[in-house]
Amino acid sequence: MSDIKKIKDEFLVKLSGDLKIENVSQIKSELFGKNGKISNSFKNLKSLPVEERKKFASDLNILKDELQDKINKKIQEIEITEINSKLENEKVDVTLPERNIVQGKIHPVSQVIDEISSIFSEIGFSVEEGPDVENEHYNFTALNTPDNHPARDMHDTFYLDDKKEFLLRTHTSPVQVRTMLKGKPPFKIIAPGRTYRSDSDQTHAPMFHQVEGLHIDKNINMGHLKGCLNYFIKSFFELNKIKMRFRPSHFPFTEPSAEVDIGYELRDGKIIIGEGDKWLEILGCGMVHPNVLKNVKINPDKYQGYAFGIGIDRLAMLKYGINDLRAFFETDYRWLNHFGFDPLDVPSNYRGLSR
Repeated sequence: MSDIKKIKDEFLVKLSGDLKIENVSQIKSELFGKNGKISNSFKNLKSLPVEERKKFASDLNILKDELQDKINKKIQEIEITEINSKLENEKVDVTLPERNIVQGKIHPVSQVIDEISSIFSEIGFSVEEGPDVENEHYNFTALNTPDNHPARDMHDTFYLDDKKEFLLRTHTSPVQVRTMLKGKPPFKIIAPGRTYRSDSDQTHAPMFHQVEGLHIDKNINMGHLKGCLNYFIKSFFELNKIKMRFRPSHFPFTEPSAEVDIGYELRDGKIIIGEGDKWLEILGCGMVHPNVLKNVKINPDKYQGYAFGIGIDRLAMLKYGINDLRAFFETDYRWLNHFGFDPLDVPSNYRGLSR
């Protein structure tokens, strides 16, 4: 009995002091921890005579409850004191004038990516993505690019190792390869994203944005490609009709290949899309080369399709009157404030995110 009184007196004195939460936690451990005084007292019950054991256990339980209650009240007291202190020292003066609110703008590239994704989603395309760091196989070999092709030269491509096994992707076409390898036809996708080439001037940047399109199915032909691109160009530039022509070209991954030109005229120093007798190249396209289909284990005798690649930054320049590509990446807030988009005031043809 004297042990119980001794424990009670000792710890009531400790709990009456000016304590912090960590001090109370320490006291709690001294009492109820694995080797705490209350815990050890319960362990020692078996050493008492039977006639004393019941009385001692009862008194010990009463002390245990009393000290636990005292500890809980002490913790609550400390927490209330800390809250009142914070309220006193960290209160906000509501009479102060409000701070200026600076509203951000949507970057033209982000805006155009969302516009493109929205337009293509309306005709059944889904959006696929892939890594910026690619291996040589997906970026070149699987796309039927020969070993001696200029695109593989170091002055055109950013390689990440001496063996030229890894590089910053030069186009988003590897996403097409990855998509076809992990699934079965038909495929109808677009792949927007960052791409990298060793080039820099008023209309070229070392990093730029592209969107690749791919449609693989049975009986797909150039007519489907022309219809798809005609629909996209009219929707993007908000035109009822468009002058468009396919000009023969060459890409390793398509056969036949074509550059797509659209009609325009200059009026008061501005490019007017859809009118006039001048021609402006805006994208490359073609029918997917049979070798590409073989490389992704698709039978070219059964399936065929078309692919196209569009420069997102150049589309933004054409549509929104931006004359220097380098400004896209200079992080000049004044430029973004001028050419950027209010999140609540998007262009009239914007359909919203479709991913």
